[in-house]
Amino acid sequence: MCGRFFRHGVTWAEYHDALNLFGTEEGLELDAGYNIAPTQTAPIIRIKPDSNDLEMILARWGLIPSWWNKPKSELNFATFNARIETAAEKPMYRGAFKRQWCLVPASGIYEWTGPKGNKTPYAISVRNRRWFCMLGLWDEATVEGKRVTSFTILTTQPNDFWSKIHNRMAVIPNWGTYRQCLETRSLVDPVDEADLYAWQVGPDVGKVRNQGEGLIAEV
Repeated sequence: MCGRFFRHGVTWAEYHDALNLFGTEEGLELDAGYNIAPTQTAPIIRIKPDSNDLEMILARWGLIPSWWNKPKSELNFATFNARIETAAEKPMYRGAFKRQWCLVPASGIYEWTGPKGNKTPYAISVRNRRWFCMLGLWDEATVEGKRVTSFTILTTQPNDFWSKIHNRMAVIPNWGTYRQCLETRSLVDPVDEADLYAWQVGPDVGKVRNQGEGLIAEV
């Protein structure tokens, strides 16, 4: 499961230079976020509709499918993660799975391990990368008269490294395969587990209202 992540203050120009993004940074808020949680807004990268260009947009974390026609408050089940093994079959995700994959920029992911009531938080990141991308799905729906773009993060069976912390892991492509993953709508090449590293962080990350770079400090 990926229910919380963080992102350093990476500029649009840095993303542009790495991925040759279309457009400009106008309208984007790319401030660092050290406790990004479901229902919050975060940047995603997608193939621009009716184009071959990659663009960055802001979207709600927690996918709302295009066919949803009820108030947002009635979406009373979690859609911030989708299992890559079954997303093609699930009504909530199958439309997006066929057509609308995205990249979710992050600098690290939080996971909790241990017995219920006494779990220990860890941060997991990619070595020698200030940022990397997770794979996700995006969709658009009209909710209460407003057009809402939203996304979910795809998860998969953990590799040996990740399994020591959690029984699901975010789908993380190898650097350099990001565009190919979007074009083929598949995981072309996963990040090598030798490139992943983890460190224990403090319990303050467990409360969404807590923010700041101090949350990722090793304890």
